[in-house]
Amino acid sequence: MSIQLALSPMTDKPVANFTPPVDFWRSLRYFNLYRLMLASLFVFLAGILSSSLSLDAFHLLLFFSASVVYLAAVLLSFIPLSLRWPRFTWQLAIQIGVDIVALTVLSYASGGIKSNVGLLLLVSLAAAGLISRGTITLFFAALASIAALLEHSYAVLYDDVAAGLYVQVGLLCMAYFAVAWLAHTLAKYAVDSQLLAQRRGRDLVSLSEANRLVMRDMQDGVLVVDGEGLIMQMNARAERMLRKSIGPESSLSATFPILFGQYALWKQTGGASRDTLQLDVGLQARLRFVPIEHDASHGVVVFLEDMQRVRAEAQQIKLAALGRLTANIAHEVRNPLSAISYATELLQEERGDAKQQRLLQIVQDNTQRINQIVQDVMQLNRRDRAQPEIFELDAMLHTFIEEFDLAERINSGVMVPAGLHGIEVSFDRGHLRQVLWNLCRNALRYGSKLPGSVILATNAEDGHTVLDVQDDGPGISAEHQGKLFEPFFTTVAEGTGLGLYIAKELCEANGARLEYHAVAARAGACFRITFGDSH
Repeated sequence: MSIQLALSPMTDKPVANFTPPVDFWRSLRYFNLYRLMLASLFVFLAGILSSSLSLDAFHLLLFFSASVVYLAAVLLSFIPLSLRWPRFTWQLAIQIGVDIVALTVLSYASGGIKSNVGLLLLVSLAAAGLISRGTITLFFAALASIAALLEHSYAVLYDDVAAGLYVQVGLLCMAYFAVAWLAHTLAKYAVDSQLLAQRRGRDLVSLSEANRLVMRDMQDGVLVVDGEGLIMQMNARAERMLRKSIGPESSLSATFPILFGQYALWKQTGGASRDTLQLDVGLQARLRFVPIEHDASHGVVVFLEDMQRVRAEAQQIKLAALGRLTANIAHEVRNPLSAISYATELLQEERGDAKQQRLLQIVQDNTQRINQIVQDVMQLNRRDRAQPEIFELDAMLHTFIEEFDLAERINSGVMVPAGLHGIEVSFDRGHLRQVLWNLCRNALRYGSKLPGSVILATNAEDGHTVLDVQDDGPGISAEHQGKLFEPFFTTVAEGTGLGLYIAKELCEANGARLEYHAVAARAGACFRITFGDSH
């Protein structure tokens, strides 16, 4: 592959495969239209208005012939211009060269320096400087100056023109260089300004994309409100927290009235009335208002910090530390527990009164409960050791139901699978088995234990596979629904309150979600596992 070298109009340095921008060619076309009008004007003056001009004092025939040749050259220059061949710098040099020759001949034919035709070269030089945007314009100015000096010298030698007019010719040559240099400077400034504008545009695009990514991935909800109270932007987290999306020209007062009240109070006093706010959807959020500029007249950014997430993170840190502590002292804790449990069993074998037997049973029950708490807390360490694998969900559910029926000694048919078949999911088998065991044990505890009492239904929703564990029990009250997945929350005296929390943690470790899901068509409770990847 051959590499062509061209002079860059930006720097006048050879560059490989230089391709001028489209606006270079457009400017050259406009310049050629100006040359066409100028050549047509010369032909018109020489052919029609020659009697009213003083051109006959010199060389009218030469003036007319030069005008016609100039017009023909300009018309022919449109052909390579439309083909864009030869390259840009060659076409510009040819056109400026034609102008220098034609206008010099026309200047001589109309009386030399006194005709002022040579001043028209100032326009050509200025246009060349602006179009080429390089120092090559000074070369064109030098050619124009040489042509003017040669033309006047010829007139002095053969037409008896006064030699004192060299001063005017010299001034014209200085004007050529001045205009060329000024055009070069302005073109360079224009190029720098254009490059700066392009760089600023790219920076703005990058900042806009970075702002979009930051707002999308922020854990806090973000709303951008202008000075008139219209919501300009809202990230996905804010939409999930407020359970509402915005349309064009959405007003904060009409869309989120409680939030607007706090916003209006902040504008008056400079601070929110309280740290946390109970939103319309029953969600607690910590508000923070940040003005876009020095005051709120230009708008404000509203940050919504989900207090439930903050508390969950704090609890996770606390439980992680507790899990590590429990793992370290599990041996020391279990040895005394085993000794207490064994001693209690020996005492229960001896005959004693009913009061003593009841006290011993209390000791035994609490020993087992402490041991269960230690085991449950130790399960928190399994979150970071997930090993997902792809398997058929319905086949795994059938195997799980058989094992569960045998282990819990329940009749066949109490737990039944339902829904889609042949769906594959990615999950750690051991983790999913533990999650289902906790959910199904809770479902049996509150269900009727009749055939079909617990249903494990597999379905597809929004492109994800979901598994619902439903029971026919009394359901969960509204006041307890918000605390279901909090650690150590339980309504059963013998429970540890860690089962649902650990199940949720294991689901998240495998890229899934565990949520309480209300089902209108069936009474009881329903816990839904939404798998991250379906196959």
